[in-house]
Amino acid sequence: MARLHLFDLDGTLLHGSSAPVEISRQLGLAAEAVALDEAIGAGLIGPPEYATQVHALWADLTEAHVEAAFTSAPWLSGIEDVWTRIRRNGDYCAVVSLSPSFFVERLTGWGAHAAYGSRFPAVPFTEPVDPAGLLSSVAKVRIADRLCEEFGVGRTDCVAYGDSMSDRDLFQVVPVSVAVNADQHLTGLATHSYVGRDLRDAYELVCAAR
Repeated sequence: MARLHLFDLDGTLLHGSSAPVEISRQLGLAAEAVALDEAIGAGLIGPPEYATQVHALWADLTEAHVEAAFTSAPWLSGIEDVWTRIRRNGDYCAVVSLSPSFFVERLTGWGAHAAYGSRFPAVPFTEPVDPAGLLSSVAKVRIADRLCEEFGVGRTDCVAYGDSMSDRDLFQVVPVSVAVNADQHLTGLATHSYVGRDLRDAYELVCAAR
């Protein structure tokens, strides 16, 4: 039976950072984005408030800024290698992230079968954020179920990779999970744990356990 590998983005594929921070860095506003990441991580604000505030930070955002942020971001090594191996094995790989879809979806160019993020207006912004398009930890499970149906697999065939409590709900419904550079709350829910900067090593943990 094929397996579906589900990857978080912020703090997982991106080491020690998030897409909003890297995007904001291009505008000279990284400190403001870090503060928002800390606020949502501590539960002081929710996804709608977070999205509204980063949308306001990005009033001058252009596609060139987004491209520069994607290119210079601190990615883990070996992402494309891992996704090539997954495809070669007849398995599937997808990215599901709370970060803006206009950043997340670029990862299909690296070999992901699918990439889902929170829906933001097109860049440059001329419209506000629609709260209905924002993802949450619960939404990650719904998307995973949709992908299972699309690829003809079940939850029991899924492997989840994540780093924070936004991955908690997904980790609780799949049989195999890898906490990647994760906080202690998520590590306790995972079947495997990896600390480092090479996705190939994290992937080997689940290959060995197959």
